[in-house]
Amino acid sequence: MNRTWTVILLAGVLLYGCAAQSDPPAPPIDDATLSALPTRTELPAATVTALPPPSPQPLPTQPVIVPTPDPTRPSQPEQSLVRHVVQRGETLGLIAQTYGTTVDTLLQLNPMSDPDAVLAGQTLLVPAGELRLGPSDKLIPDSELVYGPAFSHFQVDALAQRLGGYLIAYVEEVEGQNLTGPEIVQLVAQRFSVGPRLLLALLELKSGWVTNSSPSQETLDYPMGEAKDGWDGLFIQLSWAANQLNRGYYGWQSNWLTNAEFPDGTALQLAASLNAGTVAVQVFLARHNSVPVWENQVRWDGSLATIYRAFFGDPFRYAIEPLIPDDLSQPPMVLPWAEGETWYFTGGPHGGWGTHSGWAALDFVPAGDQLGCYTTDAWVRSISTGRVLRSENGEVVVDLDDDGFEGTGWTVLYMHIERRDRVPVGTWLEPGDRIGHPSCEGGFSNGTHVHVARRYNGRWIEADGAVPFVLDGWVTVGFWSEYDGALENGDEVREACECRELETNGITR
Repeated sequence: MNRTWTVILLAGVLLYGCAAQSDPPAPPIDDATLSALPTRTELPAATVTALPPPSPQPLPTQPVIVPTPDPTRPSQPEQSLVRHVVQRGETLGLIAQTYGTTVDTLLQLNPMSDPDAVLAGQTLLVPAGELRLGPSDKLIPDSELVYGPAFSHFQVDALAQRLGGYLIAYVEEVEGQNLTGPEIVQLVAQRFSVGPRLLLALLELKSGWVTNSSPSQETLDYPMGEAKDGWDGLFIQLSWAANQLNRGYYGWQSNWLTNAEFPDGTALQLAASLNAGTVAVQVFLARHNSVPVWENQVRWDGSLATIYRAFFGDPFRYAIEPLIPDDLSQPPMVLPWAEGETWYFTGGPHGGWGTHSGWAALDFVPAGDQLGCYTTDAWVRSISTGRVLRSENGEVVVDLDDDGFEGTGWTVLYMHIERRDRVPVGTWLEPGDRIGHPSCEGGFSNGTHVHVARRYNGRWIEADGAVPFVLDGWVTVGFWSEYDGALENGDEVREACECRELETNGITR
């Protein structure tokens, strides 16, 4: 389904929540991403002797039919769909006239409570006539797109050292500490839950940083090709790329993304037989290329597949299928505060990390009358059993199966946890144990709160999806727009609101 973004302003301040952004034009990296733009440390070209990459495995003379967890989809409707970003002054009637359709058709494609209230920046699905069909070659399994079980023993640094490119000499200040190129790749992979093998292959395709110790000058600031003011440096470039890959993956699985769109305005319909991981790659590579260049990159024997096989071998040999079992169910979870306390539900389903990582997260704020960012002695409590794997930069990641790797089984992310009293790595938690204090630390937030999200086998699990977020019997329901939604417990309903109103969004545990 197509979901549009919503930001609710109260007295000019975004209260209690992670900020939402439109796409385009604002940078699609928010919520639990960048606390500040990085400062890149300029370095000379790497002085290590570059080793040649291993010889690519020979490609077969015919495409290999590879199983994927995505079955072939029904044929797309005769009239394909594209996205339209509403401009200032546009109405549904004017948009319908522009695309040669009707207001009723637009309302069928974009359910909304008030058809007269479309907003500038809102994204709508609109008919776009018949489109040419893109390649149906499957490039990677879904388990290569997400940071899941296939990466339990993969080491970014080992690959980078073996290939001897500029990546190993690169250093950048990220959130107050200097990180090497491989450390940045690993950090982005963990945060966005995107496979590091894919990130490395795309980095090599876009800039040559993995094998070339002296890459071209034009790639040094923008190694992933997204040349925008303030977006220089590997960290923000890879963060943008990971967010866009998640957009393709979760957009395809949610059935709202149907086309690959190119800089010249051309759109190609995505082949119905593709899996979500391949769609993510196709949509990402369309952003900066002409159709002919793109087609060469995304064919089964194209440039990306050649790089992937040279670095890692056949990507499908790493396939974990099914990544998500059909009978998946959430383990018991409780509300993230102490019994007897009342907190407020301020953010319905929205991105787990960044704007496009599924709508996996919910937001809550403690009782009180403070607005904006403030210090509180209220405690965020564990919603489940598990062991703390990471505790840094406002984030706490808890591993429910206690196998020491966050890409397998269930994990829970708590975001905006204050440094003071934050639970240390290695701590075993029971439901109700203390995690730390809610705050604005980590990522971007205009108000003190806690952001909670779930993953299974590295895949973000939508809060209002097939396995809904359930906390002490409160079941999550989404309302089409990001951050909008409700929690239902029997006859009781609490709707997400950037407010503290007991009957509207207050919940007593």
